[in-house]
Amino acid sequence: MFVSDFNYQLPPELIAQEPLADRAASRLLSLDRPSGKQRDAWFCEFPDLLRPDDLVVFNDTRVFPARLYGRRGGQKSQPVSPRNPAASEFLQGRIEVLLTRQVSQDPNEWECLVHPGRKIGIGERLLFGDAGELEAEVLTRGSFGERRIRFRPVADFFALVDRLGHMPLPPYIRRTDLPGDRDRYQTVYARERGSVAAPTAGLHFTPEILSRIHARGVETAEITLHVGLGTFQPVRVERVEDHKLHREICQISPQAEGSINRALAAHRRVVAVGTTSARTLEYFASQSADRTVQAGTREADIFIYPGYEFRVVGALLTNFHLPQSTLLMLVCAFAGKDRVLEAYKHAVAQRYRFYSYGDCMFVE
Repeated sequence: MFVSDFNYQLPPELIAQEPLADRAASRLLSLDRPSGKQRDAWFCEFPDLLRPDDLVVFNDTRVFPARLYGRRGGQKSQPVSPRNPAASEFLQGRIEVLLTRQVSQDPNEWECLVHPGRKIGIGERLLFGDAGELEAEVLTRGSFGERRIRFRPVADFFALVDRLGHMPLPPYIRRTDLPGDRDRYQTVYARERGSVAAPTAGLHFTPEILSRIHARGVETAEITLHVGLGTFQPVRVERVEDHKLHREICQISPQAEGSINRALAAHRRVVAVGTTSARTLEYFASQSADRTVQAGTREADIFIYPGYEFRVVGALLTNFHLPQSTLLMLVCAFAGKDRVLEAYKHAVAQRYRFYSYGDCMFVE
Protein backbone atom coordinates (compact mmCIF):
# COMPACT_ATOMS: atom_id res chain seq x y z
CA MET A 1 0.00 0.00 0.00
CA PHE A 2 1.44 3.36 -1.03
CA VAL A 3 1.37 6.57 0.98
CA SER A 4 0.45 8.41 -2.22
CA ASP A 5 -2.88 6.51 -2.23
CA PHE A 6 -3.97 8.80 0.60
CA ASN A 7 -3.44 12.08 -1.23
CA TYR A 8 -6.11 14.63 -2.07
CA GLN A 9 -6.18 18.19 -3.39
CA LEU A 10 -6.93 20.96 -0.91
CA PRO A 11 -7.09 24.67 -1.82
CA PRO A 12 -4.85 26.52 0.68
CA GLU A 13 -7.60 28.98 1.54
CA LEU A 14 -9.61 26.15 3.15
CA ILE A 15 -6.96 25.64 5.85
CA ALA A 16 -8.45 27.33 8.91
CA GLN A 17 -6.10 29.96 10.33
CA GLU A 18 -8.33 31.15 13.18
CA PRO A 19 -10.84 29.41 15.44
CA LEU A 20 -14.51 30.30 15.23
CA ALA A 21 -15.82 32.57 17.96
CA ASP A 22 -18.26 29.83 18.97
CA ARG A 23 -16.69 26.37 19.26
CA ALA A 24 -19.97 24.61 18.51
CA ALA A 25 -20.63 26.65 15.35
CA SER A 26 -18.44 24.36 13.24
CA ARG A 27 -19.89 22.41 10.38
CA LEU A 28 -20.18 18.64 10.60
CA LEU A 29 -20.17 16.17 7.73
CA SER A 30 -22.03 12.99 8.66
CA LEU A 31 -20.79 9.84 6.89
CA ASP A 32 -22.67 6.55 7.09
CA ARG A 33 -20.15 3.72 6.73
CA PRO A 34 -22.42 0.98 5.36
CA SER A 35 -23.98 3.10 2.61
CA GLY A 36 -21.44 5.88 2.12
CA LYS A 37 -24.25 8.41 2.44
CA GLN A 38 -23.14 11.93 3.32
CA ARG A 39 -25.11 14.66 5.04
CA ASP A 40 -24.10 18.24 5.74
CA ALA A 41 -24.90 19.31 9.28
CA TRP A 42 -23.66 21.49 12.14
CA PHE A 43 -21.73 20.42 15.18
CA CYS A 44 -24.46 21.73 17.47
CA GLU A 45 -26.51 18.77 16.15
CA PHE A 46 -23.96 16.23 17.40
CA PRO A 47 -25.81 15.26 20.63
CA ASP A 48 -28.85 14.36 18.51
CA LEU A 49 -26.74 11.98 16.40
CA LEU A 50 -25.91 9.88 19.44
CA ARG A 51 -27.84 6.84 20.63
CA PRO A 52 -29.02 6.81 24.26
CA ASP A 53 -26.89 3.74 25.01
CA ASP A 54 -23.71 5.11 23.42
CA LEU A 55 -20.48 5.51 25.36
CA VAL A 56 -18.63 8.64 24.22
CA VAL A 57 -14.89 8.60 25.00
CA PHE A 58 -12.84 11.80 25.24
CA ASN A 59 -9.09 12.38 25.39
CA ASP A 60 -8.57 14.68 28.40
CA THR A 61 -4.94 15.56 27.67
CA ARG A 62 -3.92 19.17 28.13
CA VAL A 63 -1.67 21.07 25.70
CA PHE A 64 1.17 23.02 27.28
CA PRO A 65 3.18 25.88 25.73
CA ALA A 66 5.83 23.51 24.39
CA ARG A 67 7.42 25.80 21.79
CA LEU A 68 10.41 27.69 23.17
CA TYR A 69 12.31 30.43 21.36
CA GLY A 70 15.87 31.01 22.54
CA ARG A 71 19.47 31.38 21.47
CA ARG A 72 22.59 29.30 21.35
CA GLY A 73 24.97 29.70 24.28
CA GLY A 74 27.39 32.57 23.78
CA GLN A 75 25.03 34.70 21.70
CA LYS A 76 23.84 37.96 23.15
CA SER A 77 20.16 38.53 23.76
CA GLN A 78 18.56 40.74 21.12
CA PRO A 79 15.73 43.19 21.67
CA VAL A 80 12.35 41.60 20.97
CA SER A 81 9.32 43.27 19.42
CA PRO A 82 6.47 43.35 21.96
CA ARG A 83 3.96 43.07 19.14
CA ASN A 84 5.15 39.71 17.86
CA PRO A 85 7.95 38.36 20.07
CA ALA A 86 8.15 34.88 18.57
CA ALA A 87 8.51 36.11 14.99
CA SER A 88 11.00 38.76 16.07
CA GLU A 89 13.20 36.22 17.85
CA PHE A 90 13.17 33.88 14.86
CA LEU A 91 14.01 36.63 12.37
CA GLN A 92 16.96 37.69 14.53
CA GLY A 93 18.57 34.27 14.25
CA ARG A 94 17.17 32.69 17.37
CA ILE A 95 16.58 28.98 17.67
CA GLU A 96 13.25 27.21 18.09
CA VAL A 97 12.74 24.14 20.28
CA LEU A 98 9.54 22.13 20.35
CA LEU A 99 9.41 19.86 23.40
CA THR A 100 7.83 16.59 22.25
CA ARG A 101 8.29 14.08 25.06
CA GLN A 102 9.52 14.01 28.62
CA VAL A 103 12.04 11.18 28.80
CA SER A 104 11.24 10.18 32.38
CA GLN A 105 9.52 11.52 35.46
CA ASP A 106 12.50 13.86 35.79
CA PRO A 107 11.27 17.00 33.98
CA ASN A 108 14.82 18.01 33.05
CA GLU A 109 15.38 15.60 30.12
CA TRP A 110 13.31 15.93 26.96
CA GLU A 111 13.06 14.76 23.39
CA CYS A 112 12.45 17.68 21.09
CA LEU A 113 12.60 19.11 17.59
CA VAL A 114 14.99 21.98 16.98
CA HIS A 115 15.22 24.55 14.21
CA PRO A 116 17.54 25.20 12.48
CA GLY A 117 18.40 21.54 12.93
CA ARG A 118 21.68 21.43 11.02
CA LYS A 119 23.39 24.06 13.13
CA ILE A 120 22.72 22.72 16.62
CA GLY A 121 25.19 20.01 17.62
CA ILE A 122 25.80 17.75 20.58
CA GLY A 123 27.16 19.56 23.62
CA GLU A 124 25.75 22.97 22.69
CA ARG A 125 24.05 25.11 25.30
CA LEU A 126 20.62 26.56 24.55
CA LEU A 127 19.30 29.54 26.50
CA PHE A 128 15.67 30.63 26.83
CA GLY A 129 14.33 33.89 28.22
CA ASP A 130 15.98 37.31 28.08
CA ALA A 131 18.07 36.46 31.13
CA GLY A 132 18.59 32.81 30.23
CA GLU A 133 16.17 31.62 32.89
CA LEU A 134 16.11 28.19 31.24
CA GLU A 135 19.30 26.55 30.03
CA ALA A 136 19.66 23.21 28.26
CA GLU A 137 22.47 21.06 26.85
CA VAL A 138 22.08 18.96 23.70
CA LEU A 139 22.74 15.30 24.58
CA THR A 140 22.01 13.40 21.37
CA ARG A 141 21.20 14.16 17.78
CA GLY A 142 18.72 12.43 15.48
CA SER A 143 17.23 12.86 12.03
CA PHE A 144 14.90 15.63 10.88
CA GLY A 145 15.78 18.02 13.70
CA GLU A 146 15.27 15.53 16.53
CA ARG A 147 17.36 16.07 19.67
CA ARG A 148 17.49 14.97 23.28
CA ILE A 149 18.28 17.81 25.66
CA ARG A 150 18.75 18.19 29.40
CA PHE A 151 17.70 21.35 31.20
CA ARG A 152 19.63 22.78 34.10
CA PRO A 153 17.50 22.10 37.21
CA VAL A 154 15.33 25.01 38.35
CA ALA A 155 12.89 25.41 41.21
CA ASP A 156 9.74 25.14 39.06
CA PHE A 157 10.45 23.97 35.52
CA PHE A 158 6.85 23.95 34.28
CA ALA A 159 6.14 27.40 35.70
CA LEU A 160 9.02 28.76 33.62
CA VAL A 161 7.83 26.88 30.53
CA ASP A 162 4.35 28.31 31.03
CA ARG A 163 5.81 31.81 31.21
CA LEU A 164 8.39 31.56 28.40
CA GLY A 165 6.73 29.06 26.08
CA HIS A 166 4.33 29.49 23.19
CA MET A 167 1.36 27.34 22.26
CA PRO A 168 2.55 24.82 19.64
CA LEU A 169 0.26 25.74 16.78
CA PRO A 170 0.90 23.49 13.76
CA PRO A 171 2.98 24.88 10.88
CA TYR A 172 0.06 25.16 8.47
CA ILE A 173 -1.34 27.93 10.70
CA ARG A 174 0.68 30.75 9.20
CA ARG A 175 1.00 32.92 12.26
CA THR A 176 2.52 32.88 15.70
CA ASP A 177 0.36 32.07 18.67
CA LEU A 178 -1.74 34.77 20.30
CA PRO A 179 -2.89 35.00 23.94
CA GLY A 180 -6.31 33.66 22.96
CA ASP A 181 -4.78 30.43 21.66
CA ARG A 182 -3.94 29.35 25.21
CA ASP A 183 -7.64 28.86 25.77
CA ARG A 184 -8.87 28.10 22.27
CA TYR A 185 -6.21 25.52 21.29
CA GLN A 186 -7.41 23.48 24.25
CA THR A 187 -10.50 21.37 24.90
CA VAL A 188 -12.90 22.56 27.59
CA TYR A 189 -12.40 19.25 29.41
CA ALA A 190 -8.59 19.18 29.26
CA ARG A 191 -7.03 18.01 32.53
CA GLU A 192 -3.84 15.98 32.18
CA ARG A 193 -0.91 18.16 31.07
CA GLY A 194 1.39 16.61 28.48
CA SER A 195 0.42 17.23 24.83
CA VAL A 196 2.29 19.25 22.24
CA ALA A 197 -0.70 19.33 19.89
CA ALA A 198 -4.40 19.48 20.59
CA PRO A 199 -6.74 16.50 20.11
CA THR A 200 -8.62 18.66 17.64
CA ALA A 201 -11.93 16.80 17.39
CA GLY A 202 -12.51 17.84 20.99
CA LEU A 203 -12.11 21.55 20.25
CA HIS A 204 -15.75 21.77 19.09
CA PHE A 205 -17.26 20.87 22.46
CA THR A 206 -18.67 23.44 24.86
CA PRO A 207 -20.07 22.96 28.38
CA GLU A 208 -23.54 23.34 26.86
CA ILE A 209 -22.95 20.57 24.30
CA LEU A 210 -21.63 18.28 27.03
CA SER A 211 -24.72 19.02 29.14
CA ARG A 212 -26.98 18.13 26.23
CA ILE A 213 -25.12 14.83 25.76
CA HIS A 214 -25.57 13.93 29.41
CA ALA A 215 -29.22 15.05 29.33
CA ARG A 216 -29.88 12.43 26.67
CA GLY A 217 -28.62 9.79 29.07
CA VAL A 218 -25.45 9.15 27.05
CA GLU A 219 -22.56 7.85 29.15
CA THR A 220 -19.13 9.45 28.79
CA ALA A 221 -15.61 8.44 29.79
CA GLU A 222 -12.24 10.16 29.73
CA ILE A 223 -8.95 8.57 28.79
CA THR A 224 -5.56 10.14 28.05
CA LEU A 225 -3.10 10.13 25.19
CA HIS A 226 -0.41 12.81 25.30
CA VAL A 227 -0.01 13.90 21.71
CA GLY A 228 3.58 13.85 20.50
CA LEU A 229 5.58 12.88 17.43
CA GLY A 230 3.62 9.67 16.97
CA THR A 231 0.54 11.69 16.05
CA PHE A 232 1.87 14.50 13.90
CA GLN A 233 5.19 13.31 12.46
CA PRO A 234 5.10 13.31 8.62
CA VAL A 235 5.26 10.01 6.76
CA ARG A 236 8.59 9.96 4.90
CA VAL A 237 8.43 6.51 3.28
CA GLU A 238 6.75 5.37 0.08
CA ARG A 239 5.05 2.29 1.48
CA VAL A 240 2.59 2.64 4.35
CA GLU A 241 3.79 -0.58 5.96
CA ASP A 242 7.33 0.82 6.33
CA HIS A 243 6.31 3.73 8.55
CA LYS A 244 7.05 3.45 12.28
CA LEU A 245 5.33 5.61 14.89
CA HIS A 246 6.99 7.16 17.90
CA ARG A 247 5.65 5.97 21.23
CA GLU A 248 3.20 8.20 23.07
CA ILE A 249 2.14 7.97 26.72
CA CYS A 250 -1.48 6.95 27.23
CA GLN A 251 -3.58 6.07 30.23
CA ILE A 252 -6.92 4.48 31.11
CA SER A 253 -8.23 4.87 34.65
CA PRO A 254 -10.07 2.12 36.55
CA GLN A 255 -13.29 4.13 36.21
CA ALA A 256 -12.88 4.42 32.41
CA GLU A 257 -11.94 0.74 32.22
CA GLY A 258 -15.25 -0.19 33.83
CA SER A 259 -17.29 2.03 31.52
CA ILE A 260 -15.57 0.73 28.37
CA ASN A 261 -15.74 -2.94 29.28
CA ARG A 262 -19.41 -2.71 30.31
CA ALA A 263 -20.25 -1.09 26.99
CA LEU A 264 -18.38 -3.78 25.07
CA ALA A 265 -20.02 -6.58 27.03
CA ALA A 266 -23.47 -5.13 26.31
CA HIS A 267 -22.62 -4.57 22.61
CA ARG A 268 -23.18 -0.85 23.01
CA ARG A 269 -21.56 1.55 20.59
CA VAL A 270 -18.30 3.18 21.68
CA VAL A 271 -17.90 6.63 20.10
CA ALA A 272 -14.30 7.85 20.00
CA VAL A 273 -13.85 11.62 20.03
CA GLY A 274 -10.79 12.01 17.84
CA THR A 275 -8.15 9.72 16.40
CA THR A 276 -6.11 9.90 19.61
CA SER A 277 -8.99 8.46 21.62
CA ALA A 278 -9.44 5.79 18.95
CA ARG A 279 -5.77 4.83 19.01
CA THR A 280 -5.72 4.62 22.80
CA LEU A 281 -8.81 2.40 22.93
CA GLU A 282 -7.52 0.12 20.20
CA TYR A 283 -4.03 -0.11 21.68
CA PHE A 284 -5.28 -1.14 25.11
CA ALA A 285 -7.68 -3.68 23.57
CA SER A 286 -4.86 -5.12 21.47
CA GLN A 287 -2.98 -5.96 24.68
CA SER A 288 -5.64 -8.42 25.88
CA ALA A 289 -6.85 -11.70 24.41
CA ASP A 290 -10.55 -10.94 24.93
CA ARG A 291 -10.59 -7.40 23.48
CA THR A 292 -11.30 -5.78 26.83
CA VAL A 293 -9.17 -2.98 28.26
CA GLN A 294 -7.25 -2.94 31.52
CA ALA A 295 -6.49 0.22 33.45
CA GLY A 296 -2.91 1.45 33.44
CA THR A 297 -0.33 3.72 31.86
CA ARG A 298 1.44 2.57 28.72
CA GLU A 299 3.37 3.79 25.70
CA ALA A 300 1.39 3.27 22.52
CA ASP A 301 2.92 2.94 19.08
CA ILE A 302 -0.08 1.42 17.31
CA PHE A 303 -0.29 2.42 13.64
CA ILE A 304 -3.79 1.97 12.23
CA TYR A 305 -4.23 1.88 8.46
CA PRO A 306 -6.59 0.07 6.05
CA GLY A 307 -6.76 -3.63 6.77
CA TYR A 308 -6.89 -3.08 10.54
CA GLU A 309 -9.83 -4.69 12.37
CA PHE A 310 -11.27 -2.37 15.00
CA ARG A 311 -11.89 -4.02 18.36
CA VAL A 312 -13.56 -1.21 20.33
CA VAL A 313 -14.47 1.86 18.28
CA GLY A 314 -17.94 1.83 16.73
CA ALA A 315 -18.20 5.48 15.65
CA LEU A 316 -15.67 8.26 15.24
CA LEU A 317 -15.81 12.05 15.48
CA THR A 318 -12.78 13.51 13.74
CA ASN A 319 -11.49 16.65 12.08
CA PHE A 320 -10.29 16.75 8.47
CA HIS A 321 -6.65 15.68 8.30
CA LEU A 322 -3.59 16.38 6.16
CA PRO A 323 -3.07 14.42 2.93
CA GLN A 324 -0.90 11.31 3.32
CA SER A 325 -0.98 11.54 7.12
CA THR A 326 -1.31 8.67 9.59
CA LEU A 327 -4.48 10.30 10.94
CA LEU A 328 -6.13 10.20 7.52
CA MET A 329 -5.03 6.57 7.19
CA LEU A 330 -6.74 5.73 10.48
CA VAL A 331 -10.02 7.29 9.31
CA CYS A 332 -9.70 5.38 6.02
CA ALA A 333 -9.16 2.16 7.97
CA PHE A 334 -12.38 2.83 9.88
CA ALA A 335 -14.65 3.89 7.02
CA GLY A 336 -12.92 2.70 3.85
CA LYS A 337 -10.41 4.69 1.80
CA ASP A 338 -12.65 5.36 -1.19
CA ARG A 339 -15.57 6.56 0.92
CA VAL A 340 -13.40 8.79 3.09
CA LEU A 341 -11.65 10.39 0.13
CA GLU A 342 -15.03 10.91 -1.54
CA ALA A 343 -16.24 12.60 1.64
CA TYR A 344 -13.14 14.82 1.63
CA LYS A 345 -13.85 15.71 -2.00
CA HIS A 346 -17.35 16.72 -0.98
CA ALA A 347 -16.02 18.76 1.94
CA VAL A 348 -13.69 20.65 -0.39
CA ALA A 349 -16.49 21.32 -2.85
CA GLN A 350 -18.72 22.60 -0.03
CA ARG A 351 -15.93 24.81 1.33
CA TYR A 352 -15.54 23.14 4.72
CA ARG A 353 -12.71 24.46 6.89
CA PHE A 354 -9.83 21.99 7.30
CA TYR A 355 -7.35 20.89 9.97
CA SER A 356 -6.96 21.90 13.62
CA TYR A 357 -9.22 24.95 13.77
CA GLY A 358 -11.50 23.59 11.05
CA ASP A 359 -14.74 21.63 10.80
CA CYS A 360 -15.36 17.98 11.60
CA MET A 361 -16.80 14.69 10.37
CA PHE A 362 -18.86 12.08 12.21
CA VAL A 363 -18.36 8.56 10.87
CA GLU A 364 -20.82 5.93 12.07
